[in-house]
Amino acid sequence: MEWMRWFSLPLRAPLLIVLFGVSAVMGHQWTLLSPRFSASSGLPLPLLFGLEVLQLLLVLILCTMPDLLMRRVSLLMASSRSMTLLVTLLVVIGAGIYLLRLNVLTDVLIIASALLLARLDLVRIGLDATPVTSILLLGTLLFGGVVLGHSLPHPSFVVVTPPG
Repeated sequence: MEWMRWFSLPLRAPLLIVLFGVSAVMGHQWTLLSPRFSASSGLPLPLLFGLEVLQLLLVLILCTMPDLLMRRVSLLMASSRSMTLLVTLLVVIGAGIYLLRLNVLTDVLIIASALLLARLDLVRIGLDATPVTSILLLGTLLFGGVVLGHSLPHPSFVVVTPPG
């Protein structure tokens, strides 16, 4: 009976399907843009793929476990005033450089919005998952969609013939 509850989860929380679809589209878009970005930035494609996975993992952790993460940062910042300033400075400078130099703000916001909506849908149906279960479920959908998007064929290889 427990398996039936897990298999019916996409029907009870349809935003999980939306998360999978959004991640597949983003993975396909990144596959189409990665050769051009790799040529312009000088980064090899495997390193670019590793940075993409790191970015997805960071967004996944921030969106699925914000309470645990913020509690740890708050405890660190509460230790002293200089530590508060140092942590704030590092976060602002790091996020600013990341968002300004890489021009990825829209991709991060789209993935983060889909993750947060899926998490909200899980709360709506009453699934009180532990942070580990939540990160495994949402991470599987997110990375599975990106892998599916990477494996989709390039649009120029698809031949559409008119009817008749």
